Amino acid sequence: MKVVSIFNNKGGVGKTTYMYHIAHLLEHEDKTVLLADLDSQCNLSAYLMPDSELEKSWKSDRGNSIWNAIEPMYERTGDFRKRQPSQVNSSYPNLYIIPGDILLSNFEDTLGDSWNSAKGGDAGALRVQTAIYRFIIWAAQRVNADVVMVDLGPNLGALNRTMLIASDYFIVPISPDLFSIRGTQNLGAKLETWRKEWQQCKDAYKGKTVPLPEGKPTFLGYVTQQHNVRNTKSGMTNGWNIFGQRVESAVKDNIIKRLDPIGQVHHWKNNNWNIGKIPNLHSLIPYSLEARKPVFDCRSKDGLTGSHITKAKNSKALFIPIVNKLLEVL
Repeated sequence: MKVVSIFNNKGGVGKTTYMYHIAHLLEHEDKTVLLADLDSQCNLSAYLMPDSELEKSWKSDRGNSIWNAIEPMYERTGDFRKRQPSQVNSSYPNLYIIPGDILLSNFEDTLGDSWNSAKGGDAGALRVQTAIYRFIIWAAQRVNADVVMVDLGPNLGALNRTMLIASDYFIVPISPDLFSIRGTQNLGAKLETWRKEWQQCKDAYKGKTVPLPEGKPTFLGYVTQQHNVRNTKSGMTNGWNIFGQRVESAVKDNIIKRLDPIGQVHHWKNNNWNIGKIPNLHSLIPYSLEARKPVFDCRSKDGLTGSHITKAKNSKALFIPIVNKLLEVL
């Protein structure tokens, strides 16, 4: 079982939509997929779950949101609660989710406050730092997951640090724009720092009761998203291509050059880390959101008409190359 985080410290790059569609296709490939929504905006949970079910997950007495699972660690009243993940839909029987919760942001300060103690090897602090990781592993075992996919918020805070440390792999969705390129500049540096600091935690801890993740998330690649398509060499309009052609060099300079020397880059046979291109799907997305289905599974009964039906069906081909890449490492 592998843990794959979808992450970019720049928001608005379409990571939740991307993750949603990839997860469904992996389920189509007979993989059992557990999704973990660790973005306090809860967009992934809202995409997957009816409002009534999402509200139930937030109830403190029996809810199974990520916050309800780890709240005892925040309150210092005990370890994580063992709350079963939700099955997403009977049409996708092997797809599960740990629902998100806006209250999860409360845990950020707890993680930050205990970090220095964790680096000193304090067992209690390490139990806090690994609470989400340990709960996700427990939940994955409950549903016999082949892969856990984690949706992270757009920041480089303590919450994302603890989850990236706990991940086997990570993928960076990037829009071909100035701000996304700028966002790569501190991503590689942060991951390099976190690797060193987590190794300090591991070296300092002398106990055996707290399972610690390796702390070496491997960069699988990036996915270019949200550009407008044209029949050109780049596949983008000339405007989008202004920054689109700069993405590869930014990723190599800011992520790969920093992480490759410490063994945290996956090398594909073609040495191409652009593992997919997902263009702007425009008005197909609202139909998908309303139906709570991937775009490629939407039909006329979901409100599509005319050429939209064909475009929706054909959109599956956009995601297949990325799924095949994931299947290679899973």
